[in-house]
Amino acid sequence: MTVKCPSKLKPLFDYIDKNKSRFIDNLKNAVSIQSVSGDPNRRNEVVKMIYWVANRLTALNATVEICDVGMQELPDGTTLKLPPVILASLGDDQRKPTLCVYGHLDVQPANRSDGWVTEPFELEIRDDVMFGRGTSDDKGPAISWLHVVEAYNAATLDLPVNLKFCYEGMEESGSEGLHELLLSKKDTFFKDVDYVCISDNYWLGTKKPCITYGLRGLCYFFLQVSCASKDLHSGIFGGSINEAMSDLIAILDTLVDKDGKILVPKIYDEVEPVTPEEKSLYESIDFSMEEYNQDIDSPQLLHDKKENLLMARWRYPSLSIHGIEGAFSESGSKTVIPKSVIGKFSIRLVPNQQPETVEKLFREHIEKQWKIRGSANSYTFTMLPGAAPAWKSNPDHPHYEAASKAVQYVYNIVPDFTREGGSIPVALTFQDVIGKNVLLLPMGRSDDNAHSQNEKLNISNYVEGTKLMAAYLYEVGLLEKVV
Repeated sequence: MTVKCPSKLKPLFDYIDKNKSRFIDNLKNAVSIQSVSGDPNRRNEVVKMIYWVANRLTALNATVEICDVGMQELPDGTTLKLPPVILASLGDDQRKPTLCVYGHLDVQPANRSDGWVTEPFELEIRDDVMFGRGTSDDKGPAISWLHVVEAYNAATLDLPVNLKFCYEGMEESGSEGLHELLLSKKDTFFKDVDYVCISDNYWLGTKKPCITYGLRGLCYFFLQVSCASKDLHSGIFGGSINEAMSDLIAILDTLVDKDGKILVPKIYDEVEPVTPEEKSLYESIDFSMEEYNQDIDSPQLLHDKKENLLMARWRYPSLSIHGIEGAFSESGSKTVIPKSVIGKFSIRLVPNQQPETVEKLFREHIEKQWKIRGSANSYTFTMLPGAAPAWKSNPDHPHYEAASKAVQYVYNIVPDFTREGGSIPVALTFQDVIGKNVLLLPMGRSDDNAHSQNEKLNISNYVEGTKLMAAYLYEVGLLEKVV
């Protein structure tokens, strides 16, 4: 049975409904800024997006600090200034709890030629669905917090919390510079924070809201194999040398089997055993395997039970092979033996698995397999910077109960408490740096195509999600300050 919505929230909800068109226009303007953090040529667009939001926070009477986070070294050895980070504050009432909300304003690359049905940086509405890069990840949720503050002001209601914002422009590129900034501000800007909320994830399905309390971590690896000082003609040199591509594929084949089991020894040693209490949580979650498979159109899922599939996605590590650099990848044929190839793969980590230990296990495994292979070629194995452990919070915390009530006020349903297979390293950073409860409050649906073609956000999720944020602030305001 759901809880009754407080009457104080009605003017907020009414304001959000009445201003829906204007809020959509705001998102349209945000989407038009091509803030692709991974493209050095569009770094100025990321900075433009940062100031676009900073100016709107200033208009809401927030105290805004634009923080310099240093330089970035590019793969070619050149350096580029990192986009600044926004730290902003609203309110300093010592009787109220202080909530910090995090969002990111950069996006993944997108081109119409990739298979988009619309221009990716021009928000277009079709059947009450907004298409555009960043609509769901993460511009829609990020600017909705601003709309919530506007709604409280318009309804002449005091914000129930002291509100702090942390908005960055490098999340899609590893949040470079953010960790150091958070550490440096631990005893100043973040000193009085009681709770942290991140809206940068999605519902488990398309119908039922959820609240997320866990994320997997990530390690990304390069395995480079070299066989010559230049590319070679296969008709002249084929059969006379150990080829780098053959060696690479052979080693990659020793990492994971066809059923998704990681073959690196001891990799599962630190994985927490499933408790009966945890297993019961999976049994009650609303999740359709049929819808899940229809969305990805796979010939067959690796698991035939809902509980096993969700555990494989959330609470067990997984390994994915992403591509081979240096290989011929264009259409047609080319009889070349690449001089050097780089295999790219990653592992999603779960609680208790540390990147340093995982790197050591992979290094030992590859060294052993290379000796078994017996190739005359050379290889190098590298873990990329930015590796992150998994994050898990306590879903029984009063903070989660407050969010659950807010969901019920808006959607009239008790949300599922879920974990996710993806990684948001800043969640763990916030938990470690501030030492307070962190919660993920998603706005979008599982089919929003984040990082993919035709990214979208349903208007209903945008509007109702903004109401959810307003209700969530109300409920967090009733919580005690954390001493």
